[in-house]
Amino acid sequence: MSALDHIRRYHDGLTAIRRDLHAHPELGLEEHRTAGIVARLLEEYGVDEVHRGVGRTGVVGVLRAGSGNRAIGLRADMDALPMSEMTGLPYASTIPGKMHACGHDGHTTMLLGAARYLAETRNFNGTVHLIFQPGEEGCGGALAMLEDGLLDRFPCDALYGMHNATDLEIGEYAIGSGAFMAGGAFFDITIHGKGSHGARPEVSIDPVLTACHIGSALQSVVARNLSPRDTAVVSVTRITGGDAYNVIPQSATLSGTARFFSNEVSEQIEAAMRRVAEGVAAGFGATAELDYRLIFAPLLNDPECSTAIADAAADLVGDARVTRDRAPLMGSEDFSFMLERSTGAYIHVGNGPGAAPHNPHYNFNDAAIPYGAALYARIAERSLKAG
Repeated sequence: MSALDHIRRYHDGLTAIRRDLHAHPELGLEEHRTAGIVARLLEEYGVDEVHRGVGRTGVVGVLRAGSGNRAIGLRADMDALPMSEMTGLPYASTIPGKMHACGHDGHTTMLLGAARYLAETRNFNGTVHLIFQPGEEGCGGALAMLEDGLLDRFPCDALYGMHNATDLEIGEYAIGSGAFMAGGAFFDITIHGKGSHGARPEVSIDPVLTACHIGSALQSVVARNLSPRDTAVVSVTRITGGDAYNVIPQSATLSGTARFFSNEVSEQIEAAMRRVAEGVAAGFGATAELDYRLIFAPLLNDPECSTAIADAAADLVGDARVTRDRAPLMGSEDFSFMLERSTGAYIHVGNGPGAAPHNPHYNFNDAAIPYGAALYARIAERSLKAG
C-alpha cells in the first residue's frame, strides 16, 4: 500500500484536527495550545521522543528505525495571522482578530499525518526529525529554534518543507532549484521636521510633504540602482504623520517592505534607500532616519534535494503532475534561515483554486492533507532507504 493510500485511511481524523486548529488560531511564538496538541498527538502515535519548548513554542519529534546513521528533518509551521476571518465557515476562527489565513493549520496537520504513518510503518533506516516551527509570519520563529540549538540537538543531513499553493490543483506539486522565494526586509523611515499651524506652512519644515517626495523617490531604488538582471521590489505600504487637520506635525514615518533574491542585493537596496531618504529630506531642510530590518533570508533550494523531493512527489502522483522548474516567487518564507544552515528544499503543494493566502476569505483545502502528509513520508523513506 502506498503512503498516500495508507494516510487516506485516517483522512477524516486529520481533517478534524486541522479544523480544530483553524478554529483556535494562535499568533507567532504564542502557539501554546497548538504545540500542546502536537506534542500529545506525537506521543499517542508512538513517536520515540517529543521535545517541547524548542525556540519557545516549537516542538520536535524524533523517530528512529533500523541502524542507519543518516537523519533528515521535516518542517511545518504552526502560527496564524493577526487578521479577522470572513469565511463564515462552521469551523471559522473563534478568536477575534486572529485567523489561519495562510494554511499553517494545514501544514501542521500534514506533518502530523506523516508522523503517524512513519511511526506505524517504520519503513526507513535512520532518524526522522519532525520539526513543528512557531512564528513563521515575520516573528523570527526559525531563528528562535536555530538559536535554541535545533540543528545541534537534532542534526539533519537534509531539511524539507512545504507550503500550500492556490494556483495548483489538488495532487499537483511544484518546485524550482536555486533561488525559489525572495528574501524580505521591513523598513521604517522617520522624517523629522518642524511643526506649525496648518495655515502657516512657511514657518514649518513639513515632514508629510517630505515623506511624499521620499516615497516617490524610492521608486528609483530598483530602477536606477540595481542591475536589470537582479529581480527586486521596494514597496511603501504605509505613511503616518499628524493627528489634526490644522497642524503640520513635527515628524512623519514611511514604512514598507523590500524583496530580493540575494543578500548582496539587499545590501544595495538598503544603501540606496538610506542615500535617497537622507538626500531628499535634506533638500526640504528635514532629516530622515532609515531602520532597515532583514526578516527573511532568500530561500535557496539545493539542486539535489529539489530533485529528490520532486522524485518523491512523482512516486505519489506521476511525473506529469510535478512541475520541476517553477519560477521564483517574490513572497518570503523563514524556512530560508534553516536552509542557510543545512542543505534541503522547499516545495509547493496544490491547494486548489480559491482565495489566496493572507486574504480574509482564504480557506485551506482539506483534500490536500493526504498529499502533503504522504510527500513528507515518501521523502523520508527515499532519503533513508530501509535495507
